[in-house]
Amino acid sequence: MARRFHQGEFSAAISTAAGGEVRKKPISGPRPQLGHAMDGTGRRRIYLMRHGHVDYFAPEITDPRSVPLTDEGRGQAQAARDALAGVEFDIAVHSGLPRTRETAAIVLEGRPLAASAEPLLEELKSGWVVVGSREELAAMLAFSFDDAHQPGASFLPDGETFADAEARIVAGMEGLIDASSWRQALIVAHEGVNRIILGWACGGGLKTVSAFEQDLCCVNVIDLDITSREDGDGLQIERVIIKAVNVTPYDYLKGGLPRTSLEHLFGVDFGRTRPRKA
Repeated sequence: MARRFHQGEFSAAISTAAGGEVRKKPISGPRPQLGHAMDGTGRRRIYLMRHGHVDYFAPEITDPRSVPLTDEGRGQAQAARDALAGVEFDIAVHSGLPRTRETAAIVLEGRPLAASAEPLLEELKSGWVVVGSREELAAMLAFSFDDAHQPGASFLPDGETFADAEARIVAGMEGLIDASSWRQALIVAHEGVNRIILGWACGGGLKTVSAFEQDLCCVNVIDLDITSREDGDGLQIERVIIKAVNVTPYDYLKGGLPRTSLEHLFGVDFGRTRPRKA
């Protein structure tokens, strides 16, 4: 899919009065008219969620990819289901991993719509480390996104590079946009995936992903203005507008979420002090 702008070729203005709207200005050339050039053009909305709470350390878990939601995670997904009850989704997508599939199924309860899997939106493939405790692993992961933009940076040693993950995830997003003429979509993915999508949406790329906290079962809202390419061959993204980030329907004002999502997931608390960065 063609895109009329990329990092470094537009200016972004953030208006707090507009609820965090991020506007992207194409670098040059005439702007195609919205809504009538071809099927699939116009404004679309993505409700981008992270899966609910899981326990990677449960004794029955042998493969972290197959970890299911906990009771807490199912409750979080039910809160999101209730919050999104009035939203009509044309398509729903999850990564194919059980925790996103189960979250999507709960959110879609009572609807005739079935979610489909998009493997390109699977979580970043992590490397391997040997640790002695949850606290030690959480401390290692606490800064895992800070250097994502550095050449060769990966999610833990020998894991998938952030650059490769970004290329994969953006390709998945563009494929979804180009594949059909939906107007509102539910996407249930993962922390790293969502951070990269938000970095792509704001135009900052991997330099920005560390700033986008993604609490468990949070909801992000992203609007896309889609136009036809000037040569008539397919669609292009004219503008991306971030309407909401990291909304947690089970705790809208985050009074009960003093920890980062990573601390919550691993059941640790650094006492509001930053763990030592390697």
